[in-house]
Amino acid sequence: MAMAMAMKRAAATAARAISSANSSASILTRHLHASAEKKKIVGVFYKAHEYAEMNPNFLGCAENALGIRNWLESQGHEYIVTDDKEGPDCELEKHISDMHVLITTPFHPAYVTAERIKKAKNLQLLLTAGIGSDHVDLQAAAAAGLTVAEVTGSNVVSVAEDELMRILILVRNFLPGHHQVITGDWNVAGIAYRAYDLEGKTVGTVGCGRIGRLLLQRLKPFGCNLLYHDRIKMDPELENQIGASYEEDLDKMLPKCDIIVINTPLTEKTKGMFDKERIAKLKKGVLIVNNARGAIMDTQAVVDGWYSGDVWYPQPAPKDHPWRYMPNQAMTPHISGTTIDAQLRYAAGVKDMLENYFKGEDFPAQHYIVKEGELASQYRPNNHVVWESDHC
Repeated sequence: MAMAMAMKRAAATAARAISSANSSASILTRHLHASAEKKKIVGVFYKAHEYAEMNPNFLGCAENALGIRNWLESQGHEYIVTDDKEGPDCELEKHISDMHVLITTPFHPAYVTAERIKKAKNLQLLLTAGIGSDHVDLQAAAAAGLTVAEVTGSNVVSVAEDELMRILILVRNFLPGHHQVITGDWNVAGIAYRAYDLEGKTVGTVGCGRIGRLLLQRLKPFGCNLLYHDRIKMDPELENQIGASYEEDLDKMLPKCDIIVINTPLTEKTKGMFDKERIAKLKKGVLIVNNARGAIMDTQAVVDGWYSGDVWYPQPAPKDHPWRYMPNQAMTPHISGTTIDAQLRYAAGVKDMLENYFKGEDFPAQHYIVKEGELASQYRPNNHVVWESDHC
């Protein structure tokens, strides 16, 4: 579904107050426009230290900064890059008041709060290098007339492959066996009592956008019973090709599943949706894989279950986060969507959108989360859409 975008504006001020004598409210809009004006662009990425030089395609770190520094600076733009994003005295705060563009990633997100948006008087564009813009207060961004966009599709293959890996790790009880090797132990019984085949198991995906469909396609050769829940039923031909069955009622699907995979973006509707009450209704011993967003899960509700994922809240996760110490887990830092192949795709996508921004031209329609103050449908408070876009 395409969202109409009108980005061509005369070279004018970046902020405009629209008011009416007959209206009790005023709306601030910040239009993107073609202009010879030089822009201040701030990028927030994790530091790679010694790893930054080990692979020339390692573009997603602060040192390599998406590989766009020379290109931006050759056009006279200012490009500030930092990993320091938290607290009132962080490096990011020093640039909020006069930056035009903020680029960040889901893997080391700069949380763009309503307070920060209020301070950012020149801000026009928020870009996610990857998929998933829940680190932005989207309601506040919309109210301020900002544009929020991400590189849709850039890492869906990476995340789907990672989900399949995590399913196998949990089903085969792999990690305890690996730990035995590291610690010098040898106890086959300690692994085998909880190791199963994937064949014949019922796997359900909550949300079936690009990532969910790719996962189901990869699971088909394993001979699983495949279920999916989404707001839209697949085309019958594709559904038959994949071999998956549609479940309209989420709470009827979940108790059928031996394995549940979360593939929905984080919205007000999905935040905390897997609470203690819902999890209590699942099969005993159910395996849950979540590469979507950590806040979809009630933190304590999954502690005693079999759980794997790479998403946390906040990120980076504090050292005392309970998921670090769960007995039956296969957690990692947020890595599933930031393979080198994915980095090449989302770095190229960011560069393409910046080029369009400088020219005042449209982005690919699927990239928009907020367009000059207009929220995408799945993020609107009065819309009953629960999941639509991918993430990570």
